[in-house]
Amino acid sequence: MKKIVVFIAAMVLMLPGLRAEEEGEAFDPGSMIIGHVTDAHSWHMFDYVKDGEEHAVAIPLPIILINDGHLDVFSSARFHHGHADYKGYRLVGGGATKEEIVCVDDEGNLTGAKPVDLSITKTAAAIMIATVLLLIIIFVARAGYKKRPNQAPKGVQSLVEMLVVFVRDSIVRPMIGEKHYQRYLPYLLTLFFFIFFCNILGLIPFFPAGANITGNIAVTATLAVITFFITNISGNKHYWVDIFNTPGVPAWLKVFPLMPLVELVGVFTKPIVLMIRLFANMTAGHIVILGFMVIIFIMSNLFGAAVGGGVSVVSIFFSVFISLLECLVAYIQAFVFTMLSALYIGMAVSEPHHAEN
Repeated sequence: MKKIVVFIAAMVLMLPGLRAEEEGEAFDPGSMIIGHVTDAHSWHMFDYVKDGEEHAVAIPLPIILINDGHLDVFSSARFHHGHADYKGYRLVGGGATKEEIVCVDDEGNLTGAKPVDLSITKTAAAIMIATVLLLIIIFVARAGYKKRPNQAPKGVQSLVEMLVVFVRDSIVRPMIGEKHYQRYLPYLLTLFFFIFFCNILGLIPFFPAGANITGNIAVTATLAVITFFITNISGNKHYWVDIFNTPGVPAWLKVFPLMPLVELVGVFTKPIVLMIRLFANMTAGHIVILGFMVIIFIMSNLFGAAVGGGVSVVSIFFSVFISLLECLVAYIQAFVFTMLSALYIGMAVSEPHHAEN
């Protein structure tokens, strides 16, 4: 309940940034929503209005650029939220368009060039924070085992042990088998805990949480690529034989070769499915929640504050409902990603059935 109150308070703090008509600009709900679920070069907290002017409160992040072999490192605060150039660079985009850094000349004209951007963006910073917090939780649980050996777990230790045992006995062991599961258990445990923890942090709407980590397709693609390499590097002879000489398939399909082509394409579509499923599900939840909140301000701008206040009751109710549903989705998506990864690995290392005869 405390998280729900914090969520509503955070949305209220965004109100000045959504007051479209008073600033003489048309309110663009799509730009606002997309801007909150995509990556950025600073960590936006909230907006406020002072002396009739809108001001943004944000945590600056390091900008690291390589341009013509020259390294430039400075704070994103130098851009003043995209209103100023610095060292021949300009921050453009944001909202519905991708935020990026471009080069400008001394007169402030775009040169058409773009530096190599190695900046610590909001998503990268959130990954670092999530990793540190997750390590703290794991080490706290580890310390509990050292202090209380051979005793029933308690506190954080109980939660960690429950999840570890669940992943081991309900996902990894059944999917990979008794012979090989221990070899891949550390990776799959790391995968489950990282995704689950990032999903939960993404539902908390204030710093150091609130970043849409698993809603960034670069993050989900990286996780899927790691699974792809582990699966195919671990693949035994029978795994590759079944791809290029699929058993039980008519000979003419192998000669053509239709089935080997289909099987080979399947090797690459499996990680793509992993990538898109996690990205789409987590991003969709955030967009739906923001969509319900945006309705309040759209109705206020169109019909006045009274109508907006009446609509807010329904919008907040559905936002809370979706937020609770997202807590379940956060777990389900971590489970599904880990389960499918274990399934793919299990298919790659499994022995043929006739070997038992």
